[in-house]
Amino acid sequence: MAPTTEFRVSKSGQMSVPAQVRRRWGLADGGRVSVVDMGDAFVVLPAGARQQILDGALPAEEHQAFVASLEDPELATT
Repeated sequence: MAPTTEFRVSKSGQMSVPAQVRRRWGLADGGRVSVVDMGDAFVVLPAGARQQILDGALPAEEHQAFVASLEDPELATT
């Protein structure tokens, strides 16, 4: 599992991203991020990462075919 870090959000909505994370994602000098509202959570992504993730995602039909190939009734959803 990926390491997690908690940090505060100010009353004005500002967050301070930990230094090691900023360095890893090229944000040490500041920069833009995307916030994706997932409905029950939100994800903060470095600029450009959202499209990379979407480009690497399986189309729905391929995902359904993969799940069906697992032959696991607990995973069967339609």
